[in-house]
Amino acid sequence: MNIQEQIKEYIASQPETKCSDMQKLHHTILELMPACKLWFLDGKNSENKTVSNPNIGYGLYTISYADGTTKEFYQVGMSANTTGISVYIMGIYDKTYLSKNFGEKIGKASVTGYCIKFKALKDIHIEVLEAAIRYGAKQKP
Repeated sequence: MNIQEQIKEYIASQPETKCSDMQKLHHTILELMPACKLWFLDGKNSENKTVSNPNIGYGLYTISYADGTTKEFYQVGMSANTTGISVYIMGIYDKTYLSKNFGEKIGKASVTGYCIKFKALKDIHIEVLEAAIRYGAKQKP
């Protein structure tokens, strides 16, 4: 199964409202990042144990570790969680940037250093989320 099929299957496996919101968000992110690399992480480690929620990723970001090693990862990610949807924006060096610039304007969402979590798209201002995603997509690894 290719990445697009895995993403489609993952989104379709969600409850109806979350499925619809994730489809809309997936298409929105693809419009904002049209030539991006797509990722699908199933949430399992090398021993096939579940260690996180599955994630859909967009773009390419290189994580640099303290020991000098690096790892390719996505710039923007999305996943379903027990209470709604999380959008991850990687590579923002100022861990207060998202909350300072988007937190109060976005609506009913929890905004941390790199994650925007909300119950449903109807609870947030999508144009503010789009602005945060555009900002994240511009960050250089």
